Amino acid sequence: MPMPNNARPVIVTRRAESSVVERLMRGGIHPLLARIYGARGITSAHHLAAGFESLAAPDAMLNLHTMARLLADAIATHRKLLIVADYDADGATACAVGMRALRAFGAAVHYLVPNRFEYGYGLSPEIVRLAHTQARPDIVITVDNGIASFEGVAEANRLGMKVLITDHHLPAERLPEAACIINPNQPGCTFPSRHLAGVGVMFYLMLALRTELRQRGAFQGADEPNLADLLDLVALGTVADVVTLDHNNRILVHQGLARIRAGRMQHGVAALFQVAGRDAQRASTRDLGFVLGPRLNAAGRLTDMSLGIECLVTGDRDRAQRIAGELDRLNRERQVIESGMQEGALAAIESMDFGKSYTLSLFDPAWHQGVIGIVAGRLKDRFHRPAIAFARGAAGEIRGSGRSIPALHLRDALDRVAVRHPGLIAKFGGHAAAAGLTLRETDFERFCDAFEETARSLLSPADLERVIETDGSLAEHEASLEAAQMIEAAIWGQGFPRPSFHDHFDVVAQRIVGGSHLKLRLARSGRIFDAMLFGTTEPLPPRIEAVHRLDVNDYLGSQALQLTVEHWEEA
Repeated sequence: MPMPNNARPVIVTRRAESSVVERLMRGGIHPLLARIYGARGITSAHHLAAGFESLAAPDAMLNLHTMARLLADAIATHRKLLIVADYDADGATACAVGMRALRAFGAAVHYLVPNRFEYGYGLSPEIVRLAHTQARPDIVITVDNGIASFEGVAEANRLGMKVLITDHHLPAERLPEAACIINPNQPGCTFPSRHLAGVGVMFYLMLALRTELRQRGAFQGADEPNLADLLDLVALGTVADVVTLDHNNRILVHQGLARIRAGRMQHGVAALFQVAGRDAQRASTRDLGFVLGPRLNAAGRLTDMSLGIECLVTGDRDRAQRIAGELDRLNRERQVIESGMQEGALAAIESMDFGKSYTLSLFDPAWHQGVIGIVAGRLKDRFHRPAIAFARGAAGEIRGSGRSIPALHLRDALDRVAVRHPGLIAKFGGHAAAAGLTLRETDFERFCDAFEETARSLLSPADLERVIETDGSLAEHEASLEAAQMIEAAIWGQGFPRPSFHDHFDVVAQRIVGGSHLKLRLARSGRIFDAMLFGTTEPLPPRIEAVHRLDVNDYLGSQALQLTVEHWEEA
């Protein structure tokens, strides 16, 4: 749809060298996919290999084998382990991988996940004291957090608990004084896949631990646990956390999806597919990112992520089904809350001098703390500006969740704000594209000015232009159900985007369905296509220029080609 600020996006076509396309085709890749893959930097069919032999070797991950030896010692001496997880889908799946694998290895292990409304993110001193009181563990293992938990690690050390940090977030200049840290982004780590999600880091740790236990003879006379059975969880957490799908992550996701499609998944994953009305036999990355991920995240956003973790670790099929039903209900509740917050955010933006602003920082005392990240993402997508949404946290504090455009590394920008304005930000952390922070409520306006000033120093006006990348025009013979099925079955995600195409169409028919969408019939070169335009009911002009994707419409067991219009302009 046209941009709300009337700024027309720039539409560019990804290009692939003809020699690369020909090489991929000689390697057995379908011509359309060869063109698509070539435009994403794939130059050889080898770069699409999805077997385990192509996974990055664990040896290059700094401290991995040291941590595996520490855990093997703990298992041998019957030490009590406690996993402290993050409250998103990556944290939940990483916790579930750790719980399932460690229990299979004979460990005494439990988990604790902070409630975001009481404790906030990470291994805080409060969470450490709670863990000490409730579980009295000998060893605390963080998953998807910990790299910035200086005070929490210090408190654990004071209480006599050893901390093992597994994380993937970007570290600060110094590291916590933990017993051991694995993080592909920490200084000195040469692991080739720096884009591992938290669940990917935990999976690698369990691989290394199994190797260590094997060398110690722990499995003599017994079958080794098959860690490949956990790849459905790895795939779900990797896609849901929107990490870059480099070759290594694509292998992990491919292997996980293959198991899901074959019916080899945890009861909780199967139950999430069922309550969402999706066919696991045709599972795709879109299912993981936009169907299962939000339902799992709903627990951490509205109540307690323990509910989501229990869904993934239970061995009781009926219990998994009951929990999945509750997660589905929470997700519907989250959608209602988000819709109201988004309307309020858009109303606030309309009152701003938006055209001159490089950033969007919004705070509403009535906003729900668990949904601000989604709202920030929607605003970033709609206005192509770094956006941070704030809600009230602890007494006198507000917590923000931000999303950024490719030209601005959000965590580095917040670090610059913190350096230039000491004491303004109480704490922050995150990635290039997403970050969280805490402020005093009285400092909100000062932060808005500081963040805007920092963004202006790092961005140019051209960076604020929305750019839509497409794979160009689709030849008439290429627009087929077969092509849509091939695309649906492939691995797409952050840094390896699903194909979209750019063509002109005549609008033959249009009608509103579901109260908020348009069902279309589009004509091109004498051929009629069924199409959908989601999220709008405004009628289209007779002829449009459209960015669209090929989708499979699966209705009553019958499949047909359907176009999904992602952006349109009057032709």
